[in-house]
Amino acid sequence: MKIGIVGCAGRMGRMLMNAVMDAEGCQLSGGTERPGSSLVGVDVGELLGRGAVQAFVGENPSALFAASDAVIDFTAPAATLSHAALAAEMGKILVIGTTGLSKDDEAKLAEAAQKTTIVYAPNFSVGVNLLMALTEKAAAIMGDDYDIEIVEMHHHHKVDSPSGTALGLGRSAAKGRGVALEEVWRKTRDGIVGARPKGEIGFATLRGGDVVGDHTVMFAADGERVELSHKASSRAVFAKGAVRAALWAKDKGPGLYSMRDVLGL
Repeated sequence: MKIGIVGCAGRMGRMLMNAVMDAEGCQLSGGTERPGSSLVGVDVGELLGRGAVQAFVGENPSALFAASDAVIDFTAPAATLSHAALAAEMGKILVIGTTGLSKDDEAKLAEAAQKTTIVYAPNFSVGVNLLMALTEKAAAIMGDDYDIEIVEMHHHHKVDSPSGTALGLGRSAAKGRGVALEEVWRKTRDGIVGARPKGEIGFATLRGGDVVGDHTVMFAADGERVELSHKASSRAVFAKGAVRAALWAKDKGPGLYSMRDVLGL
């Protein structure tokens, strides 16, 4: 399977390229960077220090899609929407790990997915997706007698808050309770905010250092507290999961799928 990486020269892009090269049954078809980048034209294998593979860094996403069976995108919302339109136009698989997409953005992804196969997830870690499934189940069992708080920490370079994974966990909890997250969430607390409303799902965001990603879902009631946690120590788990999703999507029809679909959760 020929897999290309948009935004290939950053930390995550290089992780993704290495994951493709290490995966059985995959071939790295190339990558893209912004027009004018000094890396345009460089062999992606040499960029990774693994020797030439006759696939190159380009600046034209259309050319990369044409040369690929699937493209993996961990870039930014505006770029991702452009790539989704390209995937729909050319009938290529698109795997999206971009965070910070709005509801309108997600609606556009769903529209593109009517014409091609898109796997979109806030997190491609197997462990995190298991945590989401467990969170949904726990929320359904415990009900609103238990207060739900979601605590996340990431490195100081991260630009969106709460993280896409934290919001995904919140949606899992809300689904377990049969409510819409947007109707019950509390993203910040500051000053005299009053007593905590029953049924609220709260978020706490921490930023610092080089933390790859820590997430904890707390279920707190009078007399006990249950905590479900996941800690990522390497971005390689996200890259491996994204490649796994691309391979899974190979024989799937058009549609908007999640990592939980990939894992059968």
